[in-house]
Amino acid sequence: MFHMGNRELQDAFGSRALADRLVERLKRTAFNADDAKFIAAQAFFFLATADAEGRPDCSFKGGAPGFVQVLAPDLLVFPDYDGNGMFKSLGNIVANPQVGLLFITMGERPARLRVNGRAEVVTDHPMMAALPGAQLLVRVTPEAIFPNCPRYIPDMATGTPSKYAPLPETPPVEPSWKTFPDFADVVPPRRA
Repeated sequence: MFHMGNRELQDAFGSRALADRLVERLKRTAFNADDAKFIAAQAFFFLATADAEGRPDCSFKGGAPGFVQVLAPDLLVFPDYDGNGMFKSLGNIVANPQVGLLFITMGERPARLRVNGRAEVVTDHPMMAALPGAQLLVRVTPEAIFPNCPRYIPDMATGTPSKYAPLPETPPVEPSWKTFPDFADVVPPRRA
């Protein structure tokens, strides 16, 4: 889950034990029913890809809720719709199958779910007939699924920043999860 760059920064900030605990308690390699329900309710997600040389790209993918589906504990699919014809993301998948997906909800109950895994572009699949506008299908096999702290997500409806967003001369608001028994003993002290 972590490489030396991650570890160097974790050690510099005293968060290695917290990072390991988060992985131990939250990371999984198969979708559960809650993941499937959350993903199916989304009208968009962000897709991170990289080409064969590792040059990154991030794109927005949107559709009607349900356009992304978890079909099995080890399979997520989404359609590719007509776009600008550049095929930046899908071309990257053809060259380098490693992907990262970020699902996010904003508003009263913000939430985030990350899905990292391997993807493949499918050009002819019977499921495409049931997905209006699908020109291709992307299949993702998860390698790491984990919820992510939503504390900095703003309320987009009101334009209000998160109550956790740092402000000048204002003490930071700590998220409640840092006091949960699963994590409290490994949360590093706040840096001045």
